[in-house]
Amino acid sequence: MKQREADAPVKKARDKQIDIRSRSAALNFVIAATQVLTVLCLVKGNPAWKGSLSLLFFGAAVQLLYKYDQYGEKPYAWVGTGTGLVGAALLVWFAVTG
Repeated sequence: MKQREADAPVKKARDKQIDIRSRSAALNFVIAATQVLTVLCLVKGNPAWKGSLSLLFFGAAVQLLYKYDQYGEKPYAWVGTGTGLVGAALLVWFAVTG
């Protein structure tokens, strides 16, 4: 019984790392799929490329703001905020013009 209790914190830490890495891999896959979708929409003349591109900008903004939260360096916040504003502008443009 003592051995199981001693292994529990290590297993929880390992499970947490696996969860973090799986989310990171999933995010990378979604980013790649969104890039492909954006290019396909652009090539086919579908205006949905604006909405898809806005998602990429939002994703980049979130990544930069997370780095700002971790490192505390203001350039991450400035660039992240600017990137988020570009994403918002694209989303509004898509919503208004279709």
